[in-house]
Amino acid sequence: MNDPDIPEPVAAFIDAVNRHDETAFLDAFTAEGTVDDWGRVFTGREQIKTWSDREFIGATGILTPEEVTTTGDVVTVVGDWRSSYANGRSRFDFEVDGDKIARMTISGG
Repeated sequence: MNDPDIPEPVAAFIDAVNRHDETAFLDAFTAEGTVDDWGRVFTGREQIKTWSDREFIGATGILTPEEVTTTGDVVTVVGDWRSSYANGRSRFDFEVDGDKIARMTISGG
């Protein structure tokens, strides 16, 4: 995804998700990266992979960004999420650490 409105590394991350590229998805996180999915927290590659296998990449999810804002090191993407696990407008807050994602928080859009 080369959408100029979405800064890196978030643009590459969304592209990896939409291609269902598990390796690129996992590699986008820092070593102690965290996913907070509506209050359920998964830290580190193994926990994130277990969660993703069922609910994210494994659910063949597609994120269609609709709004993007950046505040400091946080990139917020609100968009339409479609997968075999869950569907609907969702908010993704990405805490960026250099060229990696330290934390992705998913909540209502």
